[in-house]
Amino acid sequence: MLIRMKKVLASLLSQKRIAGGAAVLAGLQLVSSGCGFLRDQAFSIMFPLDGDPIGVASVYIAAFRPSDLLFQIFVMSCLSVVLVPFLASHLAHDRREEMNKITSSTMLVFGLVFGLIALVMAIFFPILAPHLVKFEGPSLELYVRFGRMALFTNFLFVFGNTLGQYLITVQRYWIYGITPVLWALGTIAGTYLLSPVLGPIGPMIGTIAGTILYLIVRSVGARKAGFRFSKLTENILHPELRHMGLLIIPRMAALGALQLQLLLLDRLASGLEPGMVALNQFASNFESLVPGIVGIAIAQSSFSLLSKSAARHEYAKMRGTIGQGILFNLAIAVPGAIALALLTGLAAALLRISPSVAPLFTVSLWIYCIAIPFESTNHIILRSFYAMKNTLWPAISSIVSCALAITIGTMLIGEYGVFALAIAYVVAQVAQTLFLGSALASILLQRGHPGRDSNVQATS
Repeated sequence: MLIRMKKVLASLLSQKRIAGGAAVLAGLQLVSSGCGFLRDQAFSIMFPLDGDPIGVASVYIAAFRPSDLLFQIFVMSCLSVVLVPFLASHLAHDRREEMNKITSSTMLVFGLVFGLIALVMAIFFPILAPHLVKFEGPSLELYVRFGRMALFTNFLFVFGNTLGQYLITVQRYWIYGITPVLWALGTIAGTYLLSPVLGPIGPMIGTIAGTILYLIVRSVGARKAGFRFSKLTENILHPELRHMGLLIIPRMAALGALQLQLLLLDRLASGLEPGMVALNQFASNFESLVPGIVGIAIAQSSFSLLSKSAARHEYAKMRGTIGQGILFNLAIAVPGAIALALLTGLAAALLRISPSVAPLFTVSLWIYCIAIPFESTNHIILRSFYAMKNTLWPAISSIVSCALAITIGTMLIGEYGVFALAIAYVVAQVAQTLFLGSALASILLQRGHPGRDSNVQATS
């Protein structure tokens, strides 16, 4: 009996099942979030929020926003959601060579595209910087240096993230999940070990080193999983990349809206007292702990299964997978949000946030906690759309929620200060859940109608 129970447990926790894949990703996400906490703590210790006139932590965070905006629009619009369904379709029919060709073509094409964009952005960054943030003097100078280095970091991420989508498709979650930990450790090491020697530039040097390690580990993992780089001497642009292009356009709008929201809200925060950009981000990072461990883990582990079901037009099975994922998510996310709200004081103490600004942090985190069940659910709903190769509805939703967040943040920043950013974020997440959830239910009900599964199209 004991042996049989062990076999059943091992089967349930296999990376090939939702529960098993989610368990692996959740565990690794927990470790990654722990490293993220240590990174924020390192900044708080080495560059105190209320005692650093330059505001190194705030400058570091804000400097990634322009690069992330470009990276999300021109790269992750394809990689994060469009690539996996195409790879999963070939995997379902055991066409490994086509998987290799698509992955190789994606790395070459998007590496070239983002590389050129990053180069142009780096050249003109000193001119653009004063229009992106309200920093002045040494803070603005450091922002320009950090911004250029962030562009190089994201260039390396083009290759690492492409290989990550391959790993997700073949359900090799261990390698996929461990690499963000290595990346965060690089920043932590740079903050503690290099800052005393190199000054404010230390954390960014550590981040670049962590990114290189991230890429190396994923390359080795993908190769062991069966990936082989295709030279593509005849056609660098794989034919299916053209099809992806039709799906990417709405996704570009979606990710662009999200990153624009973060950039503009950071701009509002950069006009407050020094350290408020970092304080808001620290609170947001703590809030994302639960959605990251629960929502993202469940969404990622079910993504390949959802994509296969959509490719085979098995919408009844797809509805079951979505329902299972959402219920599993809420059963953990709601208690997690309550627990985190009760521990805001402990969070401020663990981060070593100065007593003078700790109350601002705790109140911000309380507000952010309201968003946890909604944000966690949104990850699953979004992956359900992407599995059907439907990027239009998520794009519309992102634009609407972005407009809401920026409007509310701008209206409330004068009266509520840094709290306005948390309020804006909560409203955006709730609106996205209601909007996308209703749309998904309607589409699945229509596609699952008797007689439609055999002739429904894969896109909407």
